[in-house]
Amino acid sequence: MTQKLRVLIAKAGLDGHDRGAKVIAAALRDAGMEVIYTGLRKTPEAIVEAALQEDVHAVGISSLSGAHMTIFPKVKNLMKEKGMDDVLLFGGGIVPQEDILKLKEMGIGEIFTPGASTFAIVDYIKNTFKIPA
Repeated sequence: MTQKLRVLIAKAGLDGHDRGAKVIAAALRDAGMEVIYTGLRKTPEAIVEAALQEDVHAVGISSLSGAHMTIFPKVKNLMKEKGMDDVLLFGGGIVPQEDILKLKEMGIGEIFTPGASTFAIVDYIKNTFKIPA
């Protein structure tokens, strides 16, 4: 891949805490990625539409509200409907381990929990797209 990775970072639903999403956005930007941050309280439809319009390689959703088992599958299904099968969907937030396993079974990428290293998130995205460190 010769072009710069484009990553959309989103806050879905009623979750109003965006500090973590902003930290991740900054870390990805510092790692050389182009980052689009949607801001707070976006619907799954708005997230997927923004991802489509911005022609991103990856979508990262921050979920602290407990709605992860609704939001992530909805976004994944909308992405599939729009032919975005090659776009990575990953996320982070307060998600129980058993739910992380269920989300991964649905085809959602890594879910990073509080305390995850920004370096680990950057490495995950770079490794997914086979970008040298």
